[in-house]
Amino acid sequence: MTLNIRVIAPDRTVWDDTAQEIILPSTTGQLGILSGHAPLLTALDIGVMRVRPDKEWVPIALMGGFAEVEEDRVTILVNGAEPGKDIDLKAAREEYEQAQSQFTKSETGTKQEQLKAKRNLKRSRARVLAAGGTV
Repeated sequence: MTLNIRVIAPDRTVWDDTAQEIILPSTTGQLGILSGHAPLLTALDIGVMRVRPDKEWVPIALMGGFAEVEEDRVTILVNGAEPGKDIDLKAAREEYEQAQSQFTKSETGTKQEQLKAKRNLKRSRARVLAAGGTV
């Protein structure tokens, strides 16, 4: 059996297809979903979602949101999403290095600056990983 998966961002539907398995970046850790999974509603963190439509895994960078699992349907509503194949790895690495630098500098800043720098670091890290890079 398969899962029907929809990933919906504010500007577009990023994925609307079936898959054998999905791994989500929930706020409590990685969450694997297979056909027949119990109903679930969970918050998603910034990270990489992996979808396995056949034998190969497809990475998608998610920018936080929510996922609902019900009767082999997985609906994912996110603040932003980007398929790994659409991400320029070199540019993503440069963005990650800048975010690391900003994060280090923010340690002496305000709490708001620290939170913003941490969020930017997580976003850039997710993009690098989705594009097939390592951090």
